[in-house]
Amino acid sequence: MRAIIYCRVSTEKQAQETSLKRQEEELSAAADRWGFQIEAIIHDTSSGYNLERPGLMDMLEKISSGGIHAVLIQDETRLGRGNAKIALMHFLYKEQIKLYSIANDGELQLSETDSMLLSIIGMIEEYQRKLHNIKIRRGMKRAVAKGYRPEHHLKNRGNVNGRERKDVPVSEIVRLRKNQLTFEEIASVMRGFGYDVSKATVHRRYQEYIESTSTPDQS
Repeated sequence: MRAIIYCRVSTEKQAQETSLKRQEEELSAAADRWGFQIEAIIHDTSSGYNLERPGLMDMLEKISSGGIHAVLIQDETRLGRGNAKIALMHFLYKEQIKLYSIANDGELQLSETDSMLLSIIGMIEEYQRKLHNIKIRRGMKRAVAKGYRPEHHLKNRGNVNGRERKDVPVSEIVRLRKNQLTFEEIASVMRGFGYDVSKATVHRRYQEYIESTSTPDQS
């Protein structure tokens, strides 16, 4: 399996530089014991409470590119502290990346508190997805009840997955607004058909339309 070694210290003091080197040496030796192929060794000199770390961004980019199975750290505080640590753990577990630490001499064992927090975050995300889908269905039902027929008006229906859209159909925003749908409901309808738009975008497009069609002052 392929892994990234991640080493972090909080300052640029000489003692901390020595700590970085020691972390790298210990983790390289551990990677051999655990049977990992090292793809990258990343160093960071930044507070664990800070998410904007150059090395961390490089690590997340490599993970997003695929092919990485694990991140090796000295202990969980090297990954981060406080909310930053929880956020990073959540991201890594969602990406199915395993964490291995020297402190655990193997796969990282979460504390009861961290495990509970990650479970809560997962449940919240699931309910957010459900709420989002409910809003889309509600908006669609209301639009159809008021006479909206998307099959007559939406373009690019030949797309393979039926979702990707580049242009927002302003005419349909205007039509739905005339049917007394809120901007949030209109945005939900548009997202249901693959248009990646927010309530603010829908409102802005509608206002642009109104301004462009208003009769200029002739005086």
